[in-house]
Amino acid sequence: MNISIELTLTPLQDDFEAPIIAFINKLRKSDFTILENPLSTQIYGPYDEVMGFLQREIKDTFSLLDHVLIHLKMVKSDRSSYQPHD
Repeated sequence: MNISIELTLTPLQDDFEAPIIAFINKLRKSDFTILENPLSTQIYGPYDEVMGFLQREIKDTFSLLDHVLIHLKMVKSDRSSYQPHD
């Protein structure tokens, strides 16, 4: 089963850009399809593999920050080829 996840990492601190960039770079190095926009990052792939990867990466990121929020939306399907209607 494939999934699509939209993530937004929000460090609750003054220096918020560096942790966001580091998190996105970890996602980029994965074998999953990654799409980015200015407000969020999407990751696409098989459920078990994506969730296992995100569990590790989110835990690592949380261990480095005192206060952080992650907003996650998940869809059961691979929506990486979605094209908006004109």
